[in-house]
Amino acid sequence: MRHQRGGKKLGRDAAHRKALYANLAGSLIEHGRIKTTVTKAKAVKPIAEQMITLGRRGDLHARRQATAFLRSRDVVHHLFAEIAPRFKDRPGGYTRIVKLGPRQGDAAEMVYLELVDEAVQPRPARRAAPAAETVPAEPAEAEVEAPETEAEAAEDPEAAAEVEAAEPVEEPAELEEPVDATAEAPAGEPPVVEPVLEAEPAGDEPVEPEPAGDEAAGDEPTTEPTA
Repeated sequence: MRHQRGGKKLGRDAAHRKALYANLAGSLIEHGRIKTTVTKAKAVKPIAEQMITLGRRGDLHARRQATAFLRSRDVVHHLFAEIAPRFKDRPGGYTRIVKLGPRQGDAAEMVYLELVDEAVQPRPARRAAPAAETVPAEPAEAEVEAPETEAEAAEDPEAAAEVEAAEPVEEPAELEEPVDATAEAPAGEPPVVEPVLEAEPAGDEPVEPEPAGDEAAGDEPTTEPTA
């Protein structure tokens, strides 16, 4: 089975291709930039980044793995001593490809494969939602609003008690006692006699006019009964 045997063949056998990748990756680490075809650059780019990741680890096993592939102790030393510390804060993406155009002769697409020199810029933090404007609390009113319904008052007995305590209690007005005419007047004052109004005759009975002359001089008018 040919598992994980993919990739570009580049017209070379396995040993020749492995040596080509080692030389290209070593030249990139040593010089910082190489000029090659776009196909070779895309093939060696992940290998070079794997070597830089080994340099970031920095342990003995990583150094031996890099030496086994790059086949040069000087390149490995330069990788672990100078290149890896430059990318200690960068989580991947150590190289880039810059296109140059076709090559004269065979018109092969040429590129620069170079290390990224820019410093890592931290991703800007997300803008927090604007805080709601705080409104100063108004002083508590002396009067407590009564609950809208009896059900609310029943649910909150404490609020109902506060409302009852806050409501002013109206004192009942003093009732005037009726004056009894028959009551005895205090000594030294004449008794008060209320005038009695005569009742008007009811029905269709005619009322005779008061007599003039001598009859009017009497104390009380006299009326004759009618049949």
